[in-house]
Amino acid sequence: MNELENRCLQFAIDIRLKLKNLPRNTSNVEDFKQVVRSSGSIGSNYIEANESLGDKDKLFRMRIARKEAKETIYWLTILENTNREFSKELHDLIGETDELKKIISAIITKLSR
Repeated sequence: MNELENRCLQFAIDIRLKLKNLPRNTSNVEDFKQVVRSSGSIGSNYIEANESLGDKDKLFRMRIARKEAKETIYWLTILENTNREFSKELHDLIGETDELKKIISAIITKLSR
């Protein structure tokens, strides 16, 4: 596993561990499902990109990984704004998601040249 794969994996694990601390209510449970899916999809699509069938497939998978990062930011922002007592922890996760998105965007830029 390379460094970015490890970082994506640890991020998905961190999401799951942090969500355990948030209250279980109807809206949170639905938002949890969304953020768990999208956060795990960042790393899984990155791994698929590295096992791609060619440059076009790699670029396609990387774009999906970036899209999933953007979606993760969206769901975490909702959770941050509806669970103010956990704002710091959720804000930190948003920051890490943004970092992953920027790294993936840089890779996409390189591949697009």
